[in-house]
Amino acid sequence: MVSHAPGSACCLAPYLHKGSPRGEMITLKDGKTTAYFATPPVDAANNEKSRCGIVYLSNVFGIFQNSKLMADCFADAGYTTIIPDMFNGDQIPDKPIDFDIIEWLRHGSDGRNPHTEEYVDPVVVSAIRTLRDQGIERVGSAGYCFGAKYTIRYLRSGIDAGYVAHPSWVTEAELAAIAGPLAISAAEDDEYFPCDMRHKSEAILAHTGLPYQITLFQGVEHGFAVRGDMTNKTIKFAREQAFLQAVTWFNEHLYVRAL
Repeated sequence: MVSHAPGSACCLAPYLHKGSPRGEMITLKDGKTTAYFATPPVDAANNEKSRCGIVYLSNVFGIFQNSKLMADCFADAGYTTIIPDMFNGDQIPDKPIDFDIIEWLRHGSDGRNPHTEEYVDPVVVSAIRTLRDQGIERVGSAGYCFGAKYTIRYLRSGIDAGYVAHPSWVTEAELAAIAGPLAISAAEDDEYFPCDMRHKSEAILAHTGLPYQITLFQGVEHGFAVRGDMTNKTIKFAREQAFLQAVTWFNEHLYVRAL
């Protein structure tokens, strides 16, 4: 592994960010999976990016306030963005109590709805297909914690450029198999992506010969890029800079390559 499986810190109650999501809920091409869909404002600058879109692959809280607002921000940057429900309605609640995340991963909260590769992969494929059916030619993916694994898995096929923050559950083989550029935002204090695994990831990425970037943010913990306390100046700055890293990466490796 180059990052550990999600654990108890992944499902700590998130700080809900302020704002009013303005996207809409749709159904993916598979006819059953719901998704949040955010489109760019109509103007000349964003029309230039109309051939590019982003699949936002969430942390274990799925489609919730913070992920919707972040999808809107990607849309404001010019990218049609979709957040598929990777958990079939079984995401971890905003205020989990004594939640066994490993049991949830293996069997779901009801014992009949696992959240392993064989169940999540088809949802990611359907989200990519849904974007492409919207006329999107270049597809990027932003993956957070749990979702980072699937951004990396599909950077070998289906995804043209990837960005992940505080990844979990990624294997060495998955990272070594990427076929496109990848950027990573890492937390200084992260038990799931600690220092030794960052260094191992760097060595693997260097060996691929593909464009990569790893940015380490001081003074923050796992989850900072999507569910941190925005009243904390250190976390707020890191979260904003991580998002800027993602957009800059997509501007260079998704949008520019589409021209």
